[in-house]
Amino acid sequence: MSLPTETEPTPAQRRHSKIRQMILSVADRVFTRDGEAGLSIRKLAEEIDYSPGAIYKYFDSKQALLDELKEMFFERLLEELPVFDENSGDYTEFAKQSIETYIRLALDAPHHYETAFAGSAEAKSVTLDIAAASAKERAFFGLYDMIQKGIERGAFQSDLDALHTAKSIWAASHGLVMLMIHFPNFENVFEMGPGRSQAADMGMPNAIISRHVDLLIRGIGP
Repeated sequence: MSLPTETEPTPAQRRHSKIRQMILSVADRVFTRDGEAGLSIRKLAEEIDYSPGAIYKYFDSKQALLDELKEMFFERLLEELPVFDENSGDYTEFAKQSIETYIRLALDAPHHYETAFAGSAEAKSVTLDIAAASAKERAFFGLYDMIQKGIERGAFQSDLDALHTAKSIWAASHGLVMLMIHFPNFENVFEMGPGRSQAADMGMPNAIISRHVDLLIRGIGP
């Protein structure tokens, strides 16, 4: 019978990890359905037939649980982002797809997205160190990297500041996401005459997202 090595988890550690992941999975489902106000340690305990005290063994507070859920959202986002095809890809289209993916996934998980940016974050200096970054920070670094490589390839203006451009695109996309979350019928807000019929043919809200992203990328084009 071989003994566990230092890098091999013990049965107790595997059991702890399994239960922790189960709690996270259920919490994610409740959070997706009911939002932050609908998620509590007590409610979660009822969902999985545990005592609140048992859950506190894995998460010491509701905030710790929320922090994990936010990281999970950005991990999913990073997994869904497209990868540029070096052989036959159109970099401009790749950039559009990347930004559209961010917007669509945010709209698919509005509670996660709003909570990820809620409150007043402490001011801190973040270096572009991927190894030490959170999933949320890596999502921004990915946008920065996309802009920088686009400049180097000649797909974007050569005199752009990649960091400032990435922040501007993030701000613009974040603004659209928040408007569409708070105005579910956003396509009809300030509707003005017959022009909407053409956009409606494209399908809403897809037309708004596509036009928004197109304007952003055309604005930094060569």
